[in-house]
Amino acid sequence: MAEDTEQQARRLRLKMALEDLQEMRGYGTELVTVIIPPDRQVHDARSLLQNEHGQAANIKSKSTRKNVQGAIESAISSLNRFKNAGERGIALFVGAVIVGNNKTRMVNVVIDDPPEPLQSFRYRCDSVFELRQLEEMLIDRNSYGLFVIDRSEAAYGIATGKRVHVQEHLVSNIMGKHRQGGQSAQRFERLIEEAAHKFFKRATEHASDYWLPNIQDIQAIIIGGPGATKDFVVKNEYFHHEIHKKIAATHFDVGYSNESGVRELVVNAGSLMGEIELDTERRLMNSFLKEVMQTYPKATYGEVMIRKALEQGAVSNLLISESLRKRMVDLHCNVCKIDWTVSLGRIDALPSCTKCSSDSTVSEVAERDLIDELTEMAIRSSAGVSFVSTDTEEGLQLYQGFGGLAAMLRYSIG
Repeated sequence: MAEDTEQQARRLRLKMALEDLQEMRGYGTELVTVIIPPDRQVHDARSLLQNEHGQAANIKSKSTRKNVQGAIESAISSLNRFKNAGERGIALFVGAVIVGNNKTRMVNVVIDDPPEPLQSFRYRCDSVFELRQLEEMLIDRNSYGLFVIDRSEAAYGIATGKRVHVQEHLVSNIMGKHRQGGQSAQRFERLIEEAAHKFFKRATEHASDYWLPNIQDIQAIIIGGPGATKDFVVKNEYFHHEIHKKIAATHFDVGYSNESGVRELVVNAGSLMGEIELDTERRLMNSFLKEVMQTYPKATYGEVMIRKALEQGAVSNLLISESLRKRMVDLHCNVCKIDWTVSLGRIDALPSCTKCSSDSTVSEVAERDLIDELTEMAIRSSAGVSFVSTDTEEGLQLYQGFGGLAAMLRYSIG
């Protein structure tokens, strides 16, 4: 697997695992986290867990004692599969998680191929899992500040990697052009300008306070807006002096000064944002959308057609939505004795038997992630793989309109 594709796949697998782990809760201190960095011996971690298993016998609550010891036993069993922690370390998350109606189920999640090396050893029992080290691996350190403004409103945020985050939308409440009775034109104009000054100051201070804690990671501050206000605000140095140093020389015209304006700014400023992957994603999707409309398109979409194209070796670049959450499940009917495979959502119920229509005799034999399976098929046929976020309109269209799967082809497959 190409290094770039492999790293993207690692990050996506970690993202999917964290989505589940962040939601899990346990009673008391029943959830066990074990993080082993590459320079730590697995034997040491196993010995610590065996000692903790003995200590857990002193827990007064019978149910808590049973669950903690069960979690530690499960963690030890998982560690027995490893001779060492590998190049990037191992993280284990084990315990009885709450599933509703005062019920729990035992989970055992092992992450043995994280995208970056784990930094420090960690053992913890709590009502939630310790995820900080892994969450930090998904933070893209190269970022761009985004700011749009006119006299009526402003918005600001940040773009990192494949994500655009709008932090706040501010409204000015500056008075209209029609003055109230008893006011001179000069006084009314002065009141408007004072209100505008306060608004510009408030908006830029809010944005500066948001960016300053991570100023070292911000490559540039990109300014936009529908009129001349954006240039006035920059020229008159409303921003904090450290922020002002990072403002890009080119300012961009956008239609709005709200969240839509921030996202439009990302589109218009694509040439400045070399480290942001959203522009690359947008170009990929636009190429696909243009090609799929042709009479004999060298593009296809949907799971069935994608599999067919991959099996034929016709795919040049596979596009996979990062929001795709499907698994391939091997099933067996205990009555008919037939086996078959289906594609299911992460929490979909098992289907009825395709032969006898019974839904109580079907058992799950094995499962694998659909993304992993298709990625492996693509690599075997020397196809490229691009993971597309849903932070752009085009990326959202891939997920919602094309089932999260599309492909550019080497030739039309009809």
